Amino acid sequence: MTSLRLVPRLLRVAAVLLKYQLDELVDGAHLFRPLKLVRPLFPRPAADVRGMSRGARLRLALTELGPIFVKAGQVLSTRRDLVPGDVADELALLQDQVQPFPGAEARAIVERELKAPVTTVYARFDENALASASIAQVHAATLHDGREVVVKVLRPGIDKRIARDIDLLQALGELAQRWHPNADKIRPLDVVAEVEKMLANELDLQREGASASLLRRNFASGVDLYVPEVHWDYSTERVLTLERVRGVSADDIAAIEAAGLDRKRLAEKGVRLFYEQVFRDNFFHADAHPGNIWVDTARIDEPRFIALDFGIMGSLPEADQYWLAENFIALFERDYARIAQLHVAAGWMPSNIRLDELEAAVRTVCEPYFTRPLSQISIAELVVKLFQTARRFELTLQPQLILLQKTLLNIEGVGRMLDPEIDIWAVAHPVLKRILRERYSLRSTLRDVRRRVPEWLHNAPRMPELVRDALRQVASGERRHVADPLALALAREDARRLHRSIACGLLGGSLFIGASLLYALSPHAAWPVALVLGIVGVAAFVAAWPRRSR
Repeated sequence: MTSLRLVPRLLRVAAVLLKYQLDELVDGAHLFRPLKLVRPLFPRPAADVRGMSRGARLRLALTELGPIFVKAGQVLSTRRDLVPGDVADELALLQDQVQPFPGAEARAIVERELKAPVTTVYARFDENALASASIAQVHAATLHDGREVVVKVLRPGIDKRIARDIDLLQALGELAQRWHPNADKIRPLDVVAEVEKMLANELDLQREGASASLLRRNFASGVDLYVPEVHWDYSTERVLTLERVRGVSADDIAAIEAAGLDRKRLAEKGVRLFYEQVFRDNFFHADAHPGNIWVDTARIDEPRFIALDFGIMGSLPEADQYWLAENFIALFERDYARIAQLHVAAGWMPSNIRLDELEAAVRTVCEPYFTRPLSQISIAELVVKLFQTARRFELTLQPQLILLQKTLLNIEGVGRMLDPEIDIWAVAHPVLKRILRERYSLRSTLRDVRRRVPEWLHNAPRMPELVRDALRQVASGERRHVADPLALALAREDARRLHRSIACGLLGGSLFIGASLLYALSPHAAWPVALVLGIVGVAAFVAAWPRRSR
């Protein structure tokens, strides 16, 4: 039940929604229904508001309600599988900008966190904020060695305010979950959970600094993407000191053209960077709107991007990363049957769905796109529609895939702003195939094997005991996983087949571990013997592979 202390704040939310003619949201919440009695007392919405689209009216309402609602709107803008496209487009325009808090307070927070006077840490600290948002604000400073930096400082008391606002969002989410007619599609409590997780990450500036360090290491050359250096000696959970960088926003086309940069080359580089972050490094900037992606106008011969604000980063489980890459390849090659098979094999859909129906649904979505010139096809738009279609087949959409979808939309948007004629498919397809070829090559596999050898050797002494226990349980009938009469009748034959499979598997594993150990200890001298042992081990594995009973 909604706490009574939240009722006045909930009523204020309702009043703002009515002001912007969002009556359907008020009518959908049980607590707000008494407002119908006093609705005539509210002033009529202004004429300019009445003429706006529903998305624009919602954007203005969230802005008036404050930073936490802006954050919620930003999250909703990424959920194009749940909200209409026109609303998502408007919510994507929400800017998290608020009035700065006094510079003297920022100075005091820095001194308290770094346990030293500002003059000891910095040669200069500008109390006038460079930028200000709901969570933190940024100040320019200079180190004693002359290097320019920016200092990001969390707002005072922000933790308590965030907790209070999350309670309010939770109450609204519960009301929507209970009374909204499309609650099963909107899933308001899931949206609140995403907002809460995002805010928790942004409240820890040390986590943001660690993310910046990893992204900088992944692009250490700085040729395509430059990431500012973190100054750890002057950073804590509430204060983050970063190298100061200069550039222009990626959507400032006039400044980019004035600098004489090759916009087409820059756009292709941006698309390539996205696929490298996701599929090569498995660590990507998940808030890549133009305000956080700058262009270095000082480098004319080799244009590059500059990344800012690392509070929201994404990564995928290794299995999802593989399945997603294979889905992209199948999409590029218009292999709809493969897309259907991959969705089931990845576990994103139940195994009992009809693959032919899923294939037909995917084909229905994709084929109209391929009638257009490739330069007019949006991968992001197509992926969104595929997710929407797949929901009919009980798609389980993971949060990390939603972040990826949002980032893909942002990157494509930046690419098309820089070069409206960019052929996303022609740029992305070879990059993804190259990354997959390198990632799953024999050399990469051997490198992974060498890394795992110590773990295998650690577990090897226990293998005979585990195999013996498994064989004893099968032989004694202790392991009975099936209740089907036919399966029980074949259990004895299955047990004999399992004996042979386990024996071959144990032999193959031993040979493969031996080959890996030889190669790890002496890669140059022992590689022929390791290769032979590895081939024999693979053959034993093949022999051990379970076959269907006839």
